[in-house]
Amino acid sequence: MARFTLPRDIYFGRGAMEELKNLKGYHRAMIVTGGSSMQKYGFLNKLQNILEEAGLETRVFEGVEPDPSVETVMAGAKAMQEFQPDVIVAIGGGSPIDAAKAMWVFYEYPELTFEDIKKPFSMPKLRKKAIFVAIPSTSGTATEVTAFSVITDYSTKIKYPLADFEITPDIAILDFDIPMTMPKTLVAHTGMDALTHAIEAYVASNRSMFSDPLAMEAIVTIFESLVDSYSGDREARERMHVAQCIAGMAFSNALLGITHSLAHKIGAQFEIPHGCCNAILLPYVIKYNSKVCMKEYAEIARRLGLPGQTDKQLVDSLISSINDLNSKIGIAPTLKDHGVTEELFTSKVEFIAKNAAQDPCTSSNPRQATPEDLKKILECAFYGSPVTF
Repeated sequence: MARFTLPRDIYFGRGAMEELKNLKGYHRAMIVTGGSSMQKYGFLNKLQNILEEAGLETRVFEGVEPDPSVETVMAGAKAMQEFQPDVIVAIGGGSPIDAAKAMWVFYEYPELTFEDIKKPFSMPKLRKKAIFVAIPSTSGTATEVTAFSVITDYSTKIKYPLADFEITPDIAILDFDIPMTMPKTLVAHTGMDALTHAIEAYVASNRSMFSDPLAMEAIVTIFESLVDSYSGDREARERMHVAQCIAGMAFSNALLGITHSLAHKIGAQFEIPHGCCNAILLPYVIKYNSKVCMKEYAEIARRLGLPGQTDKQLVDSLISSINDLNSKIGIAPTLKDHGVTEELFTSKVEFIAKNAAQDPCTSSNPRQATPEDLKKILECAFYGSPVTF
C-alpha cells in the first residue's frame, strides 16, 4: 500500500498572507523566522498585524541560522513550552520552516531527544498542542508542503533529513509578494534545488501515478521560467514559486535520491549552499542512474522538446540542458570551481561518501549506490570527469 499526503490548505497569490485573518478559534501564535530579510522588507511586521487582527497573541523566535542546528531547535522548543502557542507560524526560507517543524515535535514531546526522531517515519502524533502554518520566502525547498526537515549537527558536521508525514504543515501560504525580494544568487540556488526535487521524484523508488504528473509539471515550468526569474521577471518569479511547491508535493511522497544524499553531506563539509550542491551534482547523478532508468529521463527530455532520437541521445541532451541552465544562472560545473581545494576534498571524500550512503534519500534512489559508487560520483563532480561506471 502507498500513501500520498499534502497540507490540508494551500493559499497562493499576491497578498495571500491576508488569508490568515480568517484563522479563528486560536489564541497564541509563535512565529519562527531567520535572520533579517523578513524584518527588512516588512513581512514579519505584516504577519504579526494579520495574526493580531485575527485575535491571536504573538511572540517571535528569530535568528534561525541558514543551516539550523540541533541547539537552535531545542532553544525554540523551550521558548514554545514557555509561551504555549496553539499555532506555530514559520516564515522565511527553508531553514526557519525546517527548524520550526523540529521545534514543534519537541514542544509537543519535550521528553524526546534528537536521537529519538532521526529514524525516518518514527515520530509520534502531533497537533495535540498546535497546528503548523508555513510561509516560504524562497522558491526551492518546498518545505511548506513536505514531510521533511533538514537539521545540522555541528558536532559531527552532518546534516540529518528528518522525515515523517506528521511534520507536513497544516496550512501553506504562497504569497507571491515575498519571493520578489530574493537576490539573484538565491533565485539560482533555490531554483536548481526545486528542479532536482522534481527530477529525483520522477525516478525515485516510491514514485506513483499521483507524483509523476506533479514532478513533470514542475520540471517543465522550471525549465521555462528559471532564467527569466533569475533576471527579475515578476511573472516568472511567481511561476517558480508555484513550481517549487508542486515539486515538493511530488518528492514528499515519491522521495528523493543520491543527489540529495550527497548534497546533505557536502554542504556541511564544504560550506556550499544546498541548492548549489544539487545543481553541481545533478548531471553526474543522472548519468549514473541512467543505467536503470534511461526511459524515464528520456521522457523528461521529450517533454522539454530536447533533441535526440534514441533514449541515450535524449538523456545526453537532458544533461547538456542542465549544464547550460546552470551556466545561464551563474553556477559553475564542479566542486573545484566553487573553491573546494583538492587537499580538503581528498581529506573528506570518503567520510562524505560513507555518510551519504546512510542518508535516507539513498534508499529511494533508482540505482543502488555503495559508498564506493558515491565516492566516484563525488570525484567526477570535483574534477568534472565523465561518469563511466
